[in-house]
Amino acid sequence: MITVSGMPKAFSGEDKDSLYAGAIGMTHQELVEHEKELYQDVTFLPDTRQAQGHQCDICSNREFCAAHYRLVVRLCYRGTQSMQTRYIVTKPGMFEKSMEYHFGQMVYDLMREATGLTPPWGILTGVRPVKLVRRCLDMGMNEQQAADYLEKRYVSPHKIQLALDTARKERRMLQKVEPMSYSLYVSIPFCPSRCSYCSFVSHSIEKAGKLVEPYLQLLCAELEETAKVADSLGLRLSTIYIGGGTPTTLTAQQLRQLTDTISRCYPVEKALEYTIEAGRPDTIDEEKLKVIGEAGATRISINPQTLNDQVLKNIGRKHTAQDILDCITLARKLGFSNINCDLIAGLNGETPQSFRETVDRLTAVAPENITVHTLSVKRAARLRQEGEYLEAVHNPAAEMIEYAQQKLGEEGYIPYYLYRQRDTLGNLENTGYCKPGREGYYNVFIMEEVQTILAVGAGATTKLRHPHGEEIERIFNFKYPYEYINRFEQILERKKQVVKFYERVL
Repeated sequence: MITVSGMPKAFSGEDKDSLYAGAIGMTHQELVEHEKELYQDVTFLPDTRQAQGHQCDICSNREFCAAHYRLVVRLCYRGTQSMQTRYIVTKPGMFEKSMEYHFGQMVYDLMREATGLTPPWGILTGVRPVKLVRRCLDMGMNEQQAADYLEKRYVSPHKIQLALDTARKERRMLQKVEPMSYSLYVSIPFCPSRCSYCSFVSHSIEKAGKLVEPYLQLLCAELEETAKVADSLGLRLSTIYIGGGTPTTLTAQQLRQLTDTISRCYPVEKALEYTIEAGRPDTIDEEKLKVIGEAGATRISINPQTLNDQVLKNIGRKHTAQDILDCITLARKLGFSNINCDLIAGLNGETPQSFRETVDRLTAVAPENITVHTLSVKRAARLRQEGEYLEAVHNPAAEMIEYAQQKLGEEGYIPYYLYRQRDTLGNLENTGYCKPGREGYYNVFIMEEVQTILAVGAGATTKLRHPHGEEIERIFNFKYPYEYINRFEQILERKKQVVKFYERVL
């Protein structure tokens, strides 16, 4: 049981769970599964003594005191009680932020003492810690001052250095962003089968095969309409990213139809980067790779997730580790010089030793990009629905992530983008590493929300970014392919919102 006195009324409902879980560096679900006795409830009891005109504990002011508050956090863990009290001075307009900051520190201190856990990202709860670092630097702080800012929020020295290294690289990359630039995202929400950890809106080709052809026809129509809107507004194409799902689930002929539409409607030759997710080796062949190359794609992703055959089987993959390595060899043979490979730390059945072997085997074939994810199991993932998540919670993902960072650094890879997400083991991070000069620009642009993303296809979200400010407006496409097909006229109607946004802000 945690009881908090003196908290603002604004912190209630979902906010209190978010603050609590974030402060101790674990998701609510992890806490419940990892230690069912951890807590029964989180209760906020606002202390209104000062608002009633009683004496302030700090300044002895017997009149109403709007600046000073007493915050008390009590913890009962496995029958042992502990408490921490702070007297807090707030600045005008900073009440809620100040309370959240101190509350996070206090809960973290109490839980660390009670459980022995020391989450490496401290009390940070946001998905973009690097954005926080860049903001510090943009405000005129030097790197040491930015590091001090993170240290006060209990971020570990190891993670502080990772954030600084990534921010340093990102700042150089973001110089490529122009006020009226945009990136194009194309969604292919189909896969040969659904992996157990996946929660993305993707459909097995076996079950949804009949939707592919009508979906593709309408997708090409949306691409054409989106290009007209971009041209009418004078927007300049920056990057192209075709993702999913698994885009190479399409046949070679369908893939060519898609890429030909893009080449006809967009200035592909001027794009800073053009990425197509080739994804899984059971969808890749020489003909499809040739189509991708002829389309002008400059970067492809071949995503093993692991190079352990048993783990591949556990997550529902129908190919072997050697199949993945063979695909990389084939891509090299066909001239692809910028390949990304994704790995996931913490998959069901993965051990620190098997993950080390995966990292070692992958770095031996030297893809230009390696993105290391920490397992995140969302509500829609089969892994959680089938109850296998209990085992995953106890997975030593932190050790795997630490080894990957060490090994990739030794092999000449540098971190260039980083983000966190909910329901991640150990509240850890996902990090993109690259060989110098081989950064994935789209990843940084969308994660840091620095430019407009025009997104087409089912489940895609357009993000409109103010050319000279930080305002962002989102436009959501229908989530599922059958909705997208049946309600396509509404998709086209929503394109008018893009025009209205730019007419309003320019």
